Amino acid sequence: MSQAEKIRSINAPGWDGLDADAEPIRIYNTDLQRDIDIQFKRCFDTEAGQKVLEHLRSITIDQPAWVPGAEPSFGYAREGQNSIIREIEQRMKRANEPRR
Repeated sequence: MSQAEKIRSINAPGWDGLDADAEPIRIYNTDLQRDIDIQFKRCFDTEAGQKVLEHLRSITIDQPAWVPGAEPSFGYAREGQNSIIREIEQRMKRANEPRR
């Protein structure tokens, strides 16, 4: 495998583009990726799912990730929590996009 094949694109869906040192994850069947996006949408599009997502957003993204005087690593941990909510919302958004 060439070096170029090992480099992941930062634009890859989800977490796939973030770890350039890891072996590339090849999605041979994009239907599998779309299927998981659709499953996220089905889960969080329900009334109960929307309430859960709203609650998760209120305790993560809607709160400061760091405040002056706090340990800097607290901000990193909080941003990690925020990224989970963003991942859910991104997958739901992709499930609404027309198939390419």
